[in-house]
Amino acid sequence: MAENVLVVGAGEGISASFARKMAADGAKVVLAARDIDKLADLAGALGAERIACDARDPGDVKTMFDQLADICPTLDVVLYNPSARVRGPFVELDPDAVKNAIDVTAYGGFLVAQQAAKRMLAQGHGTILFTGASASVKGYPLSASFAMGKFALRGLAQSMARELAPQGIHVAHFVIDGGVRSPDRPGRHEQPGDNPDSFLDPDAIAQSYMNVLRQPRSAWTWEIELRPWLESF
Repeated sequence: MAENVLVVGAGEGISASFARKMAADGAKVVLAARDIDKLADLAGALGAERIACDARDPGDVKTMFDQLADICPTLDVVLYNPSARVRGPFVELDPDAVKNAIDVTAYGGFLVAQQAAKRMLAQGHGTILFTGASASVKGYPLSASFAMGKFALRGLAQSMARELAPQGIHVAHFVIDGGVRSPDRPGRHEQPGDNPDSFLDPDAIAQSYMNVLRQPRSAWTWEIELRPWLESF
């Protein structure tokens, strides 16, 4: 039976690459974001449904899952991809902007994962994936809000994995430890000759997501780190 997949925080990059791979594998894909107009081309190419949702809002998230129930009889995979940051000297950071960054990056992850887990526990299976970052495991100067959000998301994933794995729910967190190739960061052909593969390829990242998704239950991974070979550990 074809899988049903929800991608939250959909856009270009990792989430789009993952959605394409899942669709190519026969899955029905649902794309969620605050601005779903930007998803028109991707949704059209994949035959995907779109749902508008602000992951920071419990009511919005509940409504999204109510809509999802009308689209998909089961929910097999959820990818939580949103993040936000505000950069600047620590003593100058705006508290409201920091709160928003943490809400998008971590609290939204909790809200989406909680609703997903309720459905998956009822059906006896499912996979929840979280996109992390270098900031999940190491804080950088001028980036306190991102570190707080990503550290919290990683803690959420680890706690969920320990609690839910015995109940048939695979939870995995991905530390994306390096820049991701995009139209603004084209990749190796535009990099200096001594620094090939300076950026991570989103298609390669998505393939790693797929590899974890397909793991046998007796050897589930809860976390994997992905980095270019030149990235320092």
